[in-house]
Parts: sequence; structure tokens; C-alpha cells
Amino acid sequence: QVQLVESGGGLVQAGGSLRLSCAASGRTFSNYAMAWFRQTPGKEREFVAFITRSGSSTYYTGSVKGRLTTSRDNAKNTVYLQMNSLQPEDTAVYSCAARLSPLDTVVISSRNYGYWGQGTQVTVSS
Repeated sequence: QVQLVESGGGLVQAGGSLRLSCAASGRTFSNYAMAWFRQTPGKEREFVAFITRSGSSTYYTGSVKGRLTTSRDNAKNTVYLQMNSLQPEDTAVYSCAARLSPLDTVVISSRNYGYWGQGTQVTVSS
């Protein structure tokens, strides 16, 4: 079992930046692939970013490429989502998720993630 807690959300103006953190419990954090999802009222949960166990590879949904970057520090049991050039369309509740991964296959479906944080609100004004 892994417990996840997000932090770092808030209100920013368009063009601004935020860095979200996802702190994980446990001693085997490096065995988990991690992902970020977001959800807006009335919309389905949307995949945002994926990172492999070691952090050697990442994958992003097209709308955030070049603006959002995910990274991890396994020594600190923490995953980050650096959010730059934020736009109002980025407004959502952002959640991190974890799955045990024997391979470094990219997985973007929320149905395949069994561990979730509580989410943190990101609001971008214009």
C-alpha cells in the first residue's frame, strides 16, 4: 500500500507557474510508476503526465507538452508537477496516482491506477 498526498495548488494568473508535489509513504516508492490526472466539473478525468519508476522517461498529453513537466525524487518519496505558462483551461483538481510496474510501459488510463491522492485545486484566472 502507498498513501499519496498532493500539495501546492492555488490561484494564479494566466502565464504564471505552480509546482505541485505528491508525497508518498512506504519504502518501495521506486517500484511504482506515477501519473498525474485532472478533473473539471462536468468532464471526465483526464490524463496529464506519466513518469517511469526511475524517472528516466516521461509522457504527456498533447495540450500540456512544453508547459508542464513531471519529475520524481525517489530518495524523498516525492513526485512533482512543474506547471508553467498556465492557462485558464488548466483549471482543475489535480491528483497523483500510483501503480506497481514491473515494466516501464506507459499507462494513461485511470482505471489502471489503484492508489490515489486526495487532489489539489489549481485555478488559473485571466
